[in-house]
Amino acid sequence: MEMSVSFRKDVNMYQPKRYQKNDSAYFKDFITAHPFATLVIQGERLLATHIPVLIDDSKPEIILFGHIANFNEQLNYLKENAEVLLIFQGANGYVSSSWYKEKDISTWDYSAVHVNAKIRLQTSSELESSLEKLVNHFEKKQENPLFYNDIPSDMLKEHLPLITGFWCEPFKIEGVAKLHQSYAEEDVQSSIEHLAKCPSTVQLSKDIKKEHDRNNT
Repeated sequence: MEMSVSFRKDVNMYQPKRYQKNDSAYFKDFITAHPFATLVIQGERLLATHIPVLIDDSKPEIILFGHIANFNEQLNYLKENAEVLLIFQGANGYVSSSWYKEKDISTWDYSAVHVNAKIRLQTSSELESSLEKLVNHFEKKQENPLFYNDIPSDMLKEHLPLITGFWCEPFKIEGVAKLHQSYAEEDVQSSIEHLAKCPSTVQLSKDIKKEHDRNNT
């Protein structure tokens, strides 16, 4: 399925052709799986904040939402129609060439999605609705969840004025997944096995296997 957003061609993510991901289904799944984003905006210098960002499931197109603290320097530049870059990063890790059959150069495998978007500031009611979705999205996985409506109202009234919510309306989305696509199958399998031995790279091992299983079907 092709993206419905219009693409600007002046600035592009570095994504060699064999690593490109270009369909909206991939983007949605990736962002859902990796919601902790880097929000980048141009101020007097480039400013970045790390925040959870979710997709608004009530919309057919990809619309994202999040919020920042009002003490954040970015708020000075987070205006209506301001342009931002959201970076969503997947599992990544070092892949040693010592795992290959023949000597080669080691590399780093990774995946990411970049979203160039325009800001639309939320109303107070939209902010509350977004916070409810955000909290409930993550709390539903807990053993004893504390949903948004379970939070004391006086506590919410105290904290809501301290944050600003926003929508991100994408005009360009790009994805890249460098997952050993150009390597010999024997070296790929060896990399998968070695990465699976380390807790910090187990997910990368799974991602490489999934990519190669998809390409081999």
